[in-house]
Amino acid sequence: MDTLIIAANAALRTLFAKPRAARACPTLPDQGTELSAAEKTAAGALMRVNHVGEVCAQALYTAQAFATKNEALRAHFMQASAEETDHLAWTSQRLDELGARPSLLNPLWYAGAFGLGLLAGRLGDRVSLGFVVETETQVEAHLQSHLSRLPVGDHASRAIVAQMKDDEARHALEARRAGAQELPAPVKALMSAAAKVMTTVAQRV
Repeated sequence: MDTLIIAANAALRTLFAKPRAARACPTLPDQGTELSAAEKTAAGALMRVNHVGEVCAQALYTAQAFATKNEALRAHFMQASAEETDHLAWTSQRLDELGARPSLLNPLWYAGAFGLGLLAGRLGDRVSLGFVVETETQVEAHLQSHLSRLPVGDHASRAIVAQMKDDEARHALEARRAGAQELPAPVKALMSAAAKVMTTVAQRV
């Protein structure tokens, strides 16, 4: 029951509360950001996608923590979720600065990601960790692509994305070290296709 309450609280906090970061938002203090209206629109669309990714990360890690019976692994998932909260706060703040809004479909993204995390968790801890590895690997590649697509002068967004990319790579490495099982190629392809749909829709809605 305690775990269920924690899961429900995490959903409400992610979707409706203002996220608070434990770490300072990454910046490039010697490089100011000045963007045209078109550049702000482009950057806002990309950062909205990144914000959706962090909403999904909260759902995934919360569901996986809910599903496992291993207390040490549950603590691992909750720690990763706490670090992802920093990303959620940073991307939310940057959306405000760019005059952009979060995705209108965030409750749907959260529900879908929670379901996937719960399914992965029910298949066993090694599979659940393997899901983390593949998810974070794909997210890292996605963030790298955003570094090439963000306006060159958007130093604020680029600093955030670069730090997020480093954190996601570390989460994948930690999951491998914890005993992650390699996922089958068809599962990886399905995850990639689902992520493509999400990122394409989230840029606009």
